[in-house]
Amino acid sequence: MLWSGYSGGLEVRTSEGGLTVLRGRFPYAVPTVLSDGKEKRREVFEARAFGASVASGGDVHLLVHHDMNKPLASRGAGSLEFDDTDDALTFEARISPEMDKVGYVRDFLGTLAAGLVGGISPGFRVPQGGDMVKRSGDGLLRVVKSADLIEISAVTKPAYPAAQIEARNWEPDYTPDQSKIASVINRWRL
Repeated sequence: MLWSGYSGGLEVRTSEGGLTVLRGRFPYAVPTVLSDGKEKRREVFEARAFGASVASGGDVHLLVHHDMNKPLASRGAGSLEFDDTDDALTFEARISPEMDKVGYVRDFLGTLAAGLVGGISPGFRVPQGGDMVKRSGDGLLRVVKSADLIEISAVTKPAYPAAQIEARNWEPDYTPDQSKIASVINRWRL
């Protein structure tokens, strides 16, 4: 092994042959505060919230900062695998030596090695009935029961300290107007 390290939700190892393996973990049942204003907004994922999506075998990409123009690996290409357990969604991505010729991949691996990128953040859609928002203490708590995993990204500043995610809709008993939903259903960033 030439280089390895652990930074936040990502672990990276590079072999002498140039293959880079990234591993990441998104833990379930670990709430986070996404907004600490007058009314706190918290979010938590139930165990196996991505289970059905992972089991379906559909294509999912590992991206740099949620940018679909900066893929690192994908299930469709056979370079990304997931394991969904009661504790966490984990992944392993294999970045081939040929990818070292791609500028953004070199940039990403450099920022990762320098400790500037260290978290992971899933990009997902929540199907109708897949979440619940309720009042909790001095704010709102969104409980994600099931979600369709679209992509998972390496990010600089994740919302979940233990693994990371993005902010979501915060209306209790929210039912979206299907005619107004854009292509990024239920995917809002802080």
